[in-house]
Order: sequence, then C-alpha cells, then structure tokens
Amino acid sequence: MCFKDKVAVITGGASGIGKAIADSFESLGARVAVIDIKDNPYFVGDISDRIVLEKFTQKVLKEFGKIDFLINNAPPTMLGLEDASYEGFQKSLSIGILAPFYLTKLFNKEFNEGAVIINISSSRDNQSQPNTESYTAAKGGIKALTHALAITLQGRVRVNSISPGWINTTSTAYEGPDALQHPVGNVGKPSDVANLVTFLCSTKASFITGENIRVDGGMSKLMIYHNDFGWTYNKD
Repeated sequence: MCFKDKVAVITGGASGIGKAIADSFESLGARVAVIDIKDNPYFVGDISDRIVLEKFTQKVLKEFGKIDFLINNAPPTMLGLEDASYEGFQKSLSIGILAPFYLTKLFNKEFNEGAVIINISSSRDNQSQPNTESYTAAKGGIKALTHALAITLQGRVRVNSISPGWINTTSTAYEGPDALQHPVGNVGKPSDVANLVTFLCSTKASFITGENIRVDGGMSKLMIYHNDFGWTYNKD
C-alpha cells in the first residue's frame, strides 16, 4: 500500500490507537492532520466543541485543500448510571457520535475521489460491563452511523467501522488468564487496529462499505459457562 500525498485526518491521534494509526499513515507516505485534547504537532482541541471542529476543518482545508481519509477515533468518556450527569453523558455522545457526524458534514464537499471514512467503534457496541452506559451508547451509535453514512455517501466515499476489543496501549505485559481468555492467545496491540484501518482505506478494500469489523482476538465469540474450562463466576 502507498498513500503518497494522500491526506489523512485523525481524531484522538496523539496517543494509543490513534497515534498508531497516524504513524502507519505517515509511514505509507500520507500527510496527517491530527486533532486531540493532548499535545500534538498539528491541532490541540476538544472535539465536543462545535467551534473547535470548525476551526480545525478550516485549518485542514486551507493547508491541504482536499482530504482522502477521515478517521474518527477519539474515545468518549466512560460514565454509568451511577456517576453520569446529564452534561457528562451528553459530552460523551458529542465526542463519540456528533463530532464524527459533524466532521463528515464539514468535509462533505471536500473529499477526493476514492475517499474513505473509518469510524472506531468498540466490541462494547454489543456487550457491556456495569456502569459504562455513556461509552457503550456512543460506540453503538457510531456503528449505526457508519452504515447510514455509507448509504448517503455511496459512489463518493466508502464508510466502514472497526470494533476493537482489548487493545493494550500501555507498557504493561499481559500474560496468563488476561492473554489466554482471547482465542488467539494474546491481548491486542494498537498496530492490530492501525493495520486494518490502512487496509480498509486502500484500493484492496474497494468493495467494502457500510461494514463493521471486529478486532478482538475472538474474545466476543468465546462462550463462557460457570465452572467450564476453569471459568468460575464470583459475584463478589
């Protein structure tokens, strides 16, 4: 794959999965524009703020003219029924759903031919832990938004989403049960997601749109029963 002189816009691209995606695009020749609340060389800002999104978009278009890839990766906050305020839940949805929609709207007329949007969802879009409602709702929403945009933008822009499972973005080495609960035998790496992003943005994936692809080492496919294969349920 070669993305020489292509323009990739990435939200939440200063660290973790987003940084791996940005690095991958740059290694393939693309020019990268990152927005993140964390320090980065391009644009620091909160994507839950409409004005920030508009200023960021204006900067990108002034410097690059058109874009080829929009990667909506910035993670929403994880709040639950017990600790989420109205404003906190609303902000999470703004980061996870509204910002990707609005960026698509702002860039709508500025996508180059063969452009691609990739939305980063989560395996939590169809499974949950207690008190994770804001994150889960946002990830379920971005997965649904994906196929809606794919139909609206058909013929101009392909739109797909990726649902990562446990991706280790720290320096911690996870072994034993943490690794072995994944059928592939290990916890995921940011590059596992980045590799799929660049593939879906390439011409090799030209027949794929409106799709969600799970990248979780098979963990969501593993059936778990109490006292089966060493698994024991303990409510406490």
